[in-house]
Amino acid sequence: MIVAFSISPSAADETGSVSEGVAAAVRVVRESGLPYELTSMFTSIEGEWDDVMAVVKRAVEAVAETSSRVGLVLKADIRPGYEGQMSAKVERVQRLLGE
Repeated sequence: MIVAFSISPSAADETGSVSEGVAAAVRVVRESGLPYELTSMFTSIEGEWDDVMAVVKRAVEAVAETSSRVGLVLKADIRPGYEGQMSAKVERVQRLLGE
């Protein structure tokens, strides 16, 4: 499964940035060892259901250590029997675009 998620603390710094809280979440993702991609709006991770959801939970908990309220947006692509789809899905579209 692939999960794209965005975690945001309710408390921002003096500039309105939430990057410190987001960095705490991304550290959890990196330490998990699961394949992941970081974009400006979402982090995507790939793995088995229990592993992926455990990482998301730990990431939320990491952000909650510095913020009394945490927002989570999550989208999942559940396709049993497939691995390596974060890159394979993109490659299929790029092939069709002639890239």
